[in-house]
Amino acid sequence: MSGQKPVTPSPDGLAASVKAAKTKGLPPVHLWNPPFCGDLDIRIAKDGSWSYLGSPINRFELVKLFSSILKKEDGKYFLVTPVEKVGITVEDAPFVAVDFDIQGEGEAQNLSFATHVGDTAVAGPDHPIRIVIDPETDEPSPYILVRANLEARIDRKSFYRLVDIAEHSGDWFGVWSGGQFFPLIKSDDLPG
Repeated sequence: MSGQKPVTPSPDGLAASVKAAKTKGLPPVHLWNPPFCGDLDIRIAKDGSWSYLGSPINRFELVKLFSSILKKEDGKYFLVTPVEKVGITVEDAPFVAVDFDIQGEGEAQNLSFATHVGDTAVAGPDHPIRIVIDPETDEPSPYILVRANLEARIDRKSFYRLVDIAEHSGDWFGVWSGGQFFPLIKSDDLPG
């Protein structure tokens, strides 16, 4: 017996635990390995909105707090505090990249993405951009790695902006950032 009291997970309990353990910056969820307490009916929709028991979580501060304790292990998503770990459902990616800034140009260019919860990531070796093509519709879904195995889906307007600044490199049409080329589409597959 560990001597630890069993915990009944709840959004309020999670929020209180995180606030108690809060430090500057993101909490060190990679260091926390508490016991699994079960699943909570928290869902992150494809558009980045959060809900609990089917009702939207409209308080941005609460969504931002929960997003700071999000962890992905073995393809599953969890909210983790020093004392509890609960499973949640993520429909696509947990974050949405809603905009990006451009610094520099060409191969020296840096693209700094911002998510709907306030995270930022400069695309490069530590924050790669990847494209998934739907096999049925051929529609691209672009993503950027934001932090610790957690991705943001790049929203449509930002993806169109990426295409506008893209250039050819070898057989690919894509963008440079952080000294790395990220292919968006084969050059031969570009429309007329």
